[in-house]
Amino acid sequence: MILVALLFPLLLLVTRIFAIPIAERNGVAFIPPASNGGSQLDESAGLGEPLNVIISGLSTPSVLTNEGIEDYARSFGFSTECLGFHIGDKQKSNLGDGQGYQDEIAVIRQDFGDSTLGTCLESLTGGNHFRFWRQSTTGAYFLAASKEEPVSRNHNIVPNGYDLGRDALVNAAIGKTSYNGVDYSTTVEWLTGLLTPGSEGINHGIAIDGRVALLTVTAS
Repeated sequence: MILVALLFPLLLLVTRIFAIPIAERNGVAFIPPASNGGSQLDESAGLGEPLNVIISGLSTPSVLTNEGIEDYARSFGFSTECLGFHIGDKQKSNLGDGQGYQDEIAVIRQDFGDSTLGTCLESLTGGNHFRFWRQSTTGAYFLAASKEEPVSRNHNIVPNGYDLGRDALVNAAIGKTSYNGVDYSTTVEWLTGLLTPGSEGINHGIAIDGRVALLTVTAS
């Protein structure tokens, strides 16, 4: 009985610690992938696409799940792929979290105001979209945003499409948005030094300005 009495407070403390989301335990927005063997570029056609948007690990925990990211995206005009159907190979990314290269979790597309069928229009006519991955050590999500051409042009990225896609996503997301009874408030911080400006190593030879948008999302 004495042993139980001594161990109980310790067990209670451990339980409380592990009940705290990873992002809150670490207390950081993200860890630069390149600092631990990863890359701020994903793998695409032997080159890479920039991970040009990060959802901070200090965001509201309910946002930092795969379903949470999808619902958050619906609040500013994006949704899951047309009828759940994916065309093309999955891209991979190494976020420097010890997991090595992992497949994208999903592709999220501009929905033109219709979260059910609007992404079918994006698939046909082109528009904005992003792929996303989760950094397991911080809970942060890394997004590769870009603007693409219609299916008739094989969904190639438009000129300057990585920066354009990033900027359009950020402009839609910042401020107040809502979806399914949840209100979101998003702020942005622009980061440099994670990506190298220019086109070296970038898929399609499209130059980027090297900026990464760090979004912190509060849900209520």
